[in-house]
Amino acid sequence: MIPERLFLTKGVGKHKEKLTSFEAALRDAGIAPFNIVRVSSILPPGARILSRSKGIRSLSPGEIVHAVMAESSANEPHRLLAASIGVAVPRDRSQYGYLSEYHSYGETELRAGDKAEDLAAQMLATTLGVPFDPDTSYDERKELWKISTEIVNTKNITQTAIGDKDGLWTTVIAAAVLLP
Repeated sequence: MIPERLFLTKGVGKHKEKLTSFEAALRDAGIAPFNIVRVSSILPPGARILSRSKGIRSLSPGEIVHAVMAESSANEPHRLLAASIGVAVPRDRSQYGYLSEYHSYGETELRAGDKAEDLAAQMLATTLGVPFDPDTSYDERKELWKISTEIVNTKNITQTAIGDKDGLWTTVIAAAVLLP
């Protein structure tokens, strides 16, 4: 099975139990009624990115779905959590791209999203032979990828949340759900 479509989604959940906060995050993301199998980070060749609503409508409750998922949880009050999926798409759509999972503490949505895109683009760049220096800044590398004729697009979906003030478990997720 090679997925031909995917959609990006994100969610946040809070509860006194960690597992239930994860379930609440899945519900917020719209993917709780599915059996999720976590997979690694390859964007299938030619895969189209659908809207979240269109992707969810194409699924049935109980269906087994494959997803690249980032997750972060804490029960520490006021802790900033982030989960992000980065996407790097090659110019040649017959080649595969990359999806990256990134999770962190203390980073804003913008910073975590940039890092997720950076990771996906780095993985794609190494596959395509596009040179990059990991010691240069993210902005310098992003500029290199913009002028490269190999990497056509990067994007991300990121969920952040601040840990519950009363110490409830807070969970954030971001996912790329792959569809046939």
